[in-house]
Amino acid sequence: MRPLEDIRIVAVEQYGAGPFGSVHLADLGADVIKIEEPGTGGDVGRYVPPYQHGEDSLFFETFNRGKRSLSLDLASPAGREVFEDLVRHSDAVYSNLRGDVPAKIGITYDQLEHINPSIVCCSLTGFGMTGPRAAQPGYDYILQGLAGWMELTGEPGGPPTKSGLSIVDYSGGFVAAIALLAGVHAARRDGHGMDCDLSLFDTAVGMLTYPAAWHLNAGFEPARTRYSAHPSLVPFQLFPSADGWVVVGCAKEKFWHRLVAVLESAPTPNAPATPNAPATPNAAGGRGVTALSDPRFATFADRRTHADVLLPLLEEIFATRTTAEWLALLEPAGIPCGPVNDVAAALRDPHTLARGLVVETEHPHYGTVRQVASPVRVGDAPPAYRRAPRRGEDLGYVAELLGYSDTRLTELRSSGAFGKAPE
Repeated sequence: MRPLEDIRIVAVEQYGAGPFGSVHLADLGADVIKIEEPGTGGDVGRYVPPYQHGEDSLFFETFNRGKRSLSLDLASPAGREVFEDLVRHSDAVYSNLRGDVPAKIGITYDQLEHINPSIVCCSLTGFGMTGPRAAQPGYDYILQGLAGWMELTGEPGGPPTKSGLSIVDYSGGFVAAIALLAGVHAARRDGHGMDCDLSLFDTAVGMLTYPAAWHLNAGFEPARTRYSAHPSLVPFQLFPSADGWVVVGCAKEKFWHRLVAVLESAPTPNAPATPNAPATPNAAGGRGVTALSDPRFATFADRRTHADVLLPLLEEIFATRTTAEWLALLEPAGIPCGPVNDVAAALRDPHTLARGLVVETEHPHYGTVRQVASPVRVGDAPPAYRRAPRRGEDLGYVAELLGYSDTRLTELRSSGAFGKAPE
């Protein structure tokens, strides 16, 4: 069996954060039944451009592979009956809605306990189900600003900058998935379920980690750093090369010693000025690579204290060779380093392919859809990937699961459980 084959999740979810969390559970075998509101066309993610055709989009495929879809009107009495029948046969109700909405539509533990005492109600919201912002909508962009991320990102003196990816959404999805699995484990052990109150806000603030601890305990004031430098480890940053950028990180003293050895044994030639090369003159007074052995650079603390001397020297050195030339010298020496790839280069990297991180599913409109795999690996068996569902295509599966007869199904249809009743 796949790891989560014995877990069924009713997902009242849409767009990004919630579906991102549950897609990894589906990849691991969980039976994720996605509830889509029929009157509005279902999950808004189905209509995200530019790669969208009718009710299908590559955005939706990314976040919903391996799930099932049921068009269900939770606001109608008949739709509510179907939902409650699903709750009886499920382990969790998973949602990503505004913080005040789960209680309004009746999907909290207090509202479902009488149906299934072991149900886990996992709500991923913008700001949580309590607090002054609970009724506010929350989106990744907003949260990156509120939690201080934008102020920390970008070059000194530049505008606040969002991460290139929706990291709060994705991290919130992972947090919700972890909470759901913990809740189901506890419910099976103890015999009763619970609410899991997760939020993008909590996730974003929680990910401030050690800079937050430094500030709370020592008054540290986080600030942007040139070339995305680490706030305390020197050198650990981008460096302009002769044709692009290279990332070098000396997170341990041994890596610094290795870097010095490489640079001293392979002195860099003088190179013509390049578009990325810094204008800063050699701060080591023209003494060349051997200046890296200066006692002012001996320890982490020394290098941080004298970063204004060391970094211009390193920038001048790294600007004299191409990125590929530097990687050919640094990688064999065991020095943490890497290029700054674009998305295309990242996806064709030999390690990406060797790790099986590009997977394929078959779709009735798009044909073969290639996308990135889940990074969650459990055991040796590879995950099985299935395309995202067409809207409402799993009504037959749900009817069989719940034991609905043809007569019962006809009654539910005519009562508007699955959308507007036929005239």
